This record gives sequence, structure tokens and C-alpha cells, in this order.
Amino acid sequence: MFLNFIVLLASIPIGLLISWLARDELIDGFIYIKLLYLISFILMIIFSFYDEVVMLSLGFICIVSYISVLKRFDARWAVKRKR
Repeated sequence: MFLNFIVLLASIPIGLLISWLARDELIDGFIYIKLLYLISFILMIIFSFYDEVVMLSLGFICIVSYISVLKRFDARWAVKRKR
């Protein structure tokens, strides 16, 4: 139980790192990131009754993508791609 909590807590800095490394994708791929968040959240709720490992994996994905959704609205964080 404690290890599960540590794994889910580790998704916060990893989500911040991924959203910082892919700052231009926060604007261009926002609909896909939001879709990933919604699908992983729904599947996490469904699989919470069946398999703990799948639920934790989907929870990790859900937290990482939710951080990207939140950081998309930060004007200093998300930048337009230079073409």
C-alpha cells in the first residue's frame, strides 16, 4: 500500500518534467492530452475493482496527463512552436 502511494507521488515530478520537455506540444496536442486524461481516468475507475497493477498504471498516466492539462493554461510554461 505504501509503495503504491510512492509510485503515484512520483508521477507528479515526472509529469512536470514531461510537460516542460514538451512545452510546444501542450498547445498543439491539447485535445489528445485531454482525451488521454479522460480515458485513463475512466479506465482507472473501472479497473479499480479488478486489477491493482493496471489501476496504478492508469493512475500514473492520469496524473501525468492532468499535470500537462493544467500546465497548458500557464502562459509562461506553454510556448508556441517556432516554424
